[in-house]
Amino acid sequence: MITIKTPEAIDLMRQAGAVVASVFDAIRPMMKEGVTTDVIDHIAHEVILEAGAIPSFLGYDGQGPTPFPAATCISIDEEVVHGFPSAERVLRDGMIVSVDVGAYLNGYHGDAARTFIIGQVPDRIRELVEVTEQAFWKGIEQAVPGNRLGDISAAIQDHCESHGFGVIRELSGHGIGTELHESPNVPNYGRKSRGIRLVAGMTLAVEPMVTLGSREVIIADNDWTFETRDGLPASHYENTFAITEDGPVVLTMHAGGL
Repeated sequence: MITIKTPEAIDLMRQAGAVVASVFDAIRPMMKEGVTTDVIDHIAHEVILEAGAIPSFLGYDGQGPTPFPAATCISIDEEVVHGFPSAERVLRDGMIVSVDVGAYLNGYHGDAARTFIIGQVPDRIRELVEVTEQAFWKGIEQAVPGNRLGDISAAIQDHCESHGFGVIRELSGHGIGTELHESPNVPNYGRKSRGIRLVAGMTLAVEPMVTLGSREVIIADNDWTFETRDGLPASHYENTFAITEDGPVVLTMHAGGL
């Protein structure tokens, strides 16, 4: 069932989203060669706790045989999502690193992801990261009352595939609110004018997951991390937003921020 949020609930979600935005503010300077992913996760965890929130992902048991072990998902190069931070995983020049963050505050979740470039990468990989973010914005341009869910999905797919990138089918965005994952699922591919009708008060986390090569994915031995089957890099970009009568309002960014 899709839960329509009141303006008061959306305000609470904005507060959770502000915590997520603050995490990215804190970790952005750390996205450089020589930093370990567990240090990044530790900083993110501390920011969340200091804001009076709790990490949405730590202990989450929605996929693997064991709960997710960290406050953030940190996925490197061919890893698409759900990568595990650890002291052994060190950022190196030429990597792209996706960080997915969730925070739970006052009964509501905020969820967002960014892909960072470490040092120098080939132009085509830089384009992959840029197009993934652009695809998010193309998608939520369609997130207005009266449109269909497929309008969001088709806009994302069209933008990514027009640049020659792969759009993963097995993973999708989602509704969000008092639960981290709510209805509806929001695929990153689809057909215009199909799917449920969009209405004001819906809150969604839209998250293009885009590959340099084949769109096929596999699950790593940890039973959590999705990787590209061909071993080529993947990029991820996500925000939580609300649909309003005046259009979409992003809840996981500071005003004028990234």
